[in-house]
Amino acid sequence: MVKISDLRNREVINIVDGKRLGMIYDLELDLESGKIAAIIVPGSGGLFRFLGNGRDYVIPWENIVKIGVDTILVEFAGSLS
Repeated sequence: MVKISDLRNREVINIVDGKRLGMIYDLELDLESGKIAAIIVPGSGGLFRFLGNGRDYVIPWENIVKIGVDTILVEFAGSLS
């Protein structure tokens, strides 16, 4: 079993292009099923992200390929939301 706090300490890497997307900072939950619908990783926005200019990677849970000790591998060909 994995805790949410454990997920937040793992780097998310896209296997499509090898890009390091960052660390999980939030989750989308499906309240009807009680399951995680997506992980949310902040896009590149730096300080300006807090001013509302940054966008996030919203990666559906089905796109997670492997959850490792230090990393989470995802297959993500989408764009920032």
